[in-house]
Amino acid sequence: MGVPSRYFVGLDLGQANDYTALAVLDRPRLLPGSPPASYALRHLERFERGTSYPAIIGGVRSVLARPPLAGSAVYLAVDATGVGRPVCDMIRPVFPTMAAITITGGRDVTEDWSGFCVPKKDLVAVLQVLLQGRRLKIAKGLPEAENLAHELSSFKVKVNVNSGKETFESWRERDHDDLVLAVALAAWLGEYSAVRETSTDEMMSYTTYYTR
Repeated sequence: MGVPSRYFVGLDLGQANDYTALAVLDRPRLLPGSPPASYALRHLERFERGTSYPAIIGGVRSVLARPPLAGSAVYLAVDATGVGRPVCDMIRPVFPTMAAITITGGRDVTEDWSGFCVPKKDLVAVLQVLLQGRRLKIAKGLPEAENLAHELSSFKVKVNVNSGKETFESWRERDHDDLVLAVALAAWLGEYSAVRETSTDEMMSYTTYYTR
């Protein structure tokens, strides 16, 4: 038998006139000492503008109820920034183990009873690490794959020569970055989980993992 998969789902919630996007990443279950694993993008969907939040939640439930996700280990990350918070309250009864992620401009990841606060730069870094290491597989025939490739190509990192600090362009600043963000949310949760799966130290932090 092969190694069982774990599925990491990212849901980027748009405003009323924006797109909402859903991404599903598949990676094998890891064991302590396992090398970094690759992810396969299994599902990528952009909901039509104006789709109601209850309809979006129904769409997410439908995706999670299909094989191979049904009956598997599934982890859902939802953008709780701005409009996302009340929608997260609607999703939680349906998927109680949902991870609500509030995107911040800070430096550190924090966690409390309501979810995570994750710096924008951390979401950026996760995608960069996976793409540069060829650890994110995107099938060309996947619906919305071409749009995702376009979003990724417009994704830029710039260093301010005066301060030495990185600023990130094309992140919630252009018309469409919902697909990138949905994938980034899923990837971040996958890597966050990977730290705990592969570490023999239950107290090892995400920050330690990424700075060592």
